[in-house]
Amino acid sequence: MKIRMLAGAACLALSCFAVANPAAAQDDSGLTVSGEATLVTDYRYRGVSMTDREMAIQAGIQVTHESGFYAGTWGSNLSGWGTFGGSNTELDLFAGYSTDLGNGLNVDAGLTWIMFPGGLDTTDFAELYATVSGDVGPVNIGVGINYAPKQEALGTWYYSGFSDGYDDPGDKGDNLYLHTDLSAGIPDTPLTLNAHFGYSNGNAGLGPWGTSLAPTGEYIDWSLGADYALGPLTLGVAYVDTDISRSESNYLGSGFRSSKNGSVISGSTVVFKVSAGF
Repeated sequence: MKIRMLAGAACLALSCFAVANPAAAQDDSGLTVSGEATLVTDYRYRGVSMTDREMAIQAGIQVTHESGFYAGTWGSNLSGWGTFGGSNTELDLFAGYSTDLGNGLNVDAGLTWIMFPGGLDTTDFAELYATVSGDVGPVNIGVGINYAPKQEALGTWYYSGFSDGYDDPGDKGDNLYLHTDLSAGIPDTPLTLNAHFGYSNGNAGLGPWGTSLAPTGEYIDWSLGADYALGPLTLGVAYVDTDISRSESNYLGSGFRSSKNGSVISGSTVVFKVSAGF
């Protein structure tokens, strides 16, 4: 699901643009407009495929004021994963505030509204986020928290993908996501290495339409990757994985497996990307 600004795995799963795009220009009003278009071989959100293990085209745009306030939108195609209430598109609206705390520390906090256009109204939900980041020697370290308050889109409406119908329709659930992100540029090269570790905790189950953020109730995700700047383009590769077991995936039913061959959509994979920013 995601730019979820600084949502950790969303970015390291190769699906989001930077807040401070070097190609962006500021006008006399103090506003800076930046954005990016990206092609990825698999849209992995917190380690789970949102595109049935297939490619995704994603784009976002952000307007930032010199005061530190910003707002923007980001979108991606979707497939599989419970059909998202009839939608094949994710559209995120976000707004927040970023500021320098001094001593190289930065704080970024805000709210993302996640929508699935064309789907049912019980699929949309809001998530708060906050991240503190700074440099330790050559490494940039970010530590963040995302919290989605209780909402129907995150409830355990049914407990297994094999249920004949909803076991608890209208149930509301919340979700907590903790993450740490590391990045380091290789001196005198256009190469940047990055790593991510995330922890999800929420209501178990697929949600009403595959919109659960923690389908097994609790799991971890991680990734290791590299980006290579090539003129206006960025080429990237990342190894992405979770600790969701095959038995847990099977319990969730067909909605949590590839519609093509039944493979686990939370299993390890290598994701490639190419992106262009402005």
